[in-house]
Amino acid sequence: MNCRGCGTPLALPLIDLGTSPPSNAYVRADQLEQTEQWVPLKVAVCQQCWLVQTEDYTSADSLFDAEYAYFSSFSSTWLAHADRYVAEMVERFGLTADSRVVEIAANDGYLLQYVAGRGIPCLGVEPTRSTAQAAREKGLEIRELFFGRHTAAQLVSEGWSADLMAANNVLAHVPDINDFLGGFATLLKPTGVATFEFPQLLTLMAGQQFDTLYHEHYSYLSLTAVQTLCERNGLEVFDVSQLSTHGGSLRVFVQRADGVRRDVQPAVAQQLQAEIAAGVKTPEYYATLAPAAEGIKHQLLRFLLQAKADGKRVVGYGAAAKGNTLLNYAGVKPDLLAWVADANPHKQGKFLPGSRIPVVSPERIALEQPDYILVLPWNLLPEITQQFASVKEWGAQFVVAVPELSIQ
Repeated sequence: MNCRGCGTPLALPLIDLGTSPPSNAYVRADQLEQTEQWVPLKVAVCQQCWLVQTEDYTSADSLFDAEYAYFSSFSSTWLAHADRYVAEMVERFGLTADSRVVEIAANDGYLLQYVAGRGIPCLGVEPTRSTAQAAREKGLEIRELFFGRHTAAQLVSEGWSADLMAANNVLAHVPDINDFLGGFATLLKPTGVATFEFPQLLTLMAGQQFDTLYHEHYSYLSLTAVQTLCERNGLEVFDVSQLSTHGGSLRVFVQRADGVRRDVQPAVAQQLQAEIAAGVKTPEYYATLAPAAEGIKHQLLRFLLQAKADGKRVVGYGAAAKGNTLLNYAGVKPDLLAWVADANPHKQGKFLPGSRIPVVSPERIALEQPDYILVLPWNLLPEITQQFASVKEWGAQFVVAVPELSIQ
């Protein structure tokens, strides 16, 4: 396979997580007698542009289909993050009722609702029917499309040249990353700004976050790789900031290379230097993740097997894609993890892909009073422990597996 960014043949492996179904392909009850699509989950590194990427085994159309079940609005933490983002962008770039805001991967309208609430015209681009419909129900204008140069040119012709383009947790999800970024250079006004948010490679590696690797994530991004990709596609990075979301993310600010240019902020050089110092341009840097993942798998299995031997009941919380990577890599089934609770009704009543563990309503936790609750979206642990503080009344404990097994 060649690099999706620069075309160089990939020769440096990062990790092989075996095979698994796509992490958001939740199974309906009427599909339990059917076979699932299990495909290899391998990640490699380009030694030319240092883009980390999954190897090609499945298509975007099959991953982001009509039954796509990830809805952003079920996390209060993420909603608060989106509200703060809109407030900051309005103030920093002087957005008004005369501005145009376009969000790529608008999901269920979790962010654009705050733009619209400030009286700023906005448009969402969202290819998954389920989430696009949820956004429309909020009164938002949504185009059900995959984004790229062609889509961008179409939107320009309709008067949607943008002052601000937002793209949260989507840059990693696109198979043709050059076409995707080229669309931003097309749709932005000469004075426009685009922001990309994505989990950063440095925290993935430092935190042993191998469970964030799954088929929907085609790329795992450093500023080193993103800057090169942007330059190739008519964009310039002019600022970057660190975020705590998703276990450690970057927010990258870009502008058209041929537009009205803002000064490049010192944070860009500082982040690039931090990445060089960490070793992102050396093969040795990437050798640590595979053994760390194996150690995490063994810790989790020892805990689950011992809990079962002790007659303790373990359940999960959060039917997250990262949880599916972890459970399928470790081979966990319902005999060790009885069920997983999730607040998203679109997931309740279904089964996790691969493991076939049932997804239930959070009310089940109080009804059955389990001994342990394995929190699969560990990045939301503070929100979840606060929301379910009452479990301490019967002595239940929360468990996370990444970056190491922790019981609290």
